[in-house]
Amino acid sequence: MLGFVIRRLLDAIPTLLVLVAVAFFMIRLAPGGPFDAEKRLPPQVEQNLRAAYHLDEPLPMQFGRYLGNLLRGDFGPSFQYRDRTVTELIAAGFPVSFRLGGLALLLALIVGVGLGTAAALRQNGPADHAAMAVAMAGISIPGFVVAPLLVLLFAITLGWLPAGGLGGAANLVMPVATLALPQVAYIARLTRGSLIEVMRSNFIRTARAQGLPLRTILLRHALKPALVPVVSYLGPAAAGLITGSVVVEQIFGLPGLGRYFVAGALNRDYTLVMGIVIFYGVLIILCNLVVDLLYGWLDPRAVQR
Repeated sequence: MLGFVIRRLLDAIPTLLVLVAVAFFMIRLAPGGPFDAEKRLPPQVEQNLRAAYHLDEPLPMQFGRYLGNLLRGDFGPSFQYRDRTVTELIAAGFPVSFRLGGLALLLALIVGVGLGTAAALRQNGPADHAAMAVAMAGISIPGFVVAPLLVLLFAITLGWLPAGGLGGAANLVMPVATLALPQVAYIARLTRGSLIEVMRSNFIRTARAQGLPLRTILLRHALKPALVPVVSYLGPAAAGLITGSVVVEQIFGLPGLGRYFVAGALNRDYTLVMGIVIFYGVLIILCNLVVDLLYGWLDPRAVQR
């Protein structure tokens, strides 16, 4: 198992290098610069600022300097938030995004696996059709539509929940539900399809012939192999929930990494955008590694390949 983890981490190094290179050069191809503003700076002041941040150097030299700083764990200073470093901004915003994404993933797993299991055990029945209708609605309706509808219903009309901001648990109910809804749909569909196939397997028929109750068959024999596709989906799903909360954070006024990323992109804050992209890249790799380990627990042959 240790060799498997080391091999996966070594395989991730070229991926990270490509990610850093692509992000570095693409953001600099965008029009504008970090010191462009509504009020134009005097040429000498702008020249001094560019020299202070080494932006007057050729791009290959800037890239080499950035890689050297990155190897020391230094994401550099932010151009927009000039009294704070990129590391400080990530440390401030990530806990909010992580809490939001983690709760959404947990909710999606519980509800999605439950819906998928109920649909599979009552295939082609009313429960199956109802569960799949909910799943299709979750896939079809985007988050930027769901979020305002939830605010209109539960915050403005009923007054049960706060409309936004970062406070207690009540402030997270609508953002978490908005993020979780599409993932509930995908997990429910994956669980349903996989469990239907597993329930038709020979070893399940043998368990039925031995007179085992359905609950025992499901919990001890069927659910574990049926969750293999779900676990495989968890890596990109977890990363997507944590990194894809930009719209949700904007709508509900949450100070997560998504808001910093949007502000950095709009203001050409090169170091902030680069830092968040690299941080998310590492996070995605780690999420996929955890999923591979879980996959290996469910199917030990996966680790040996």
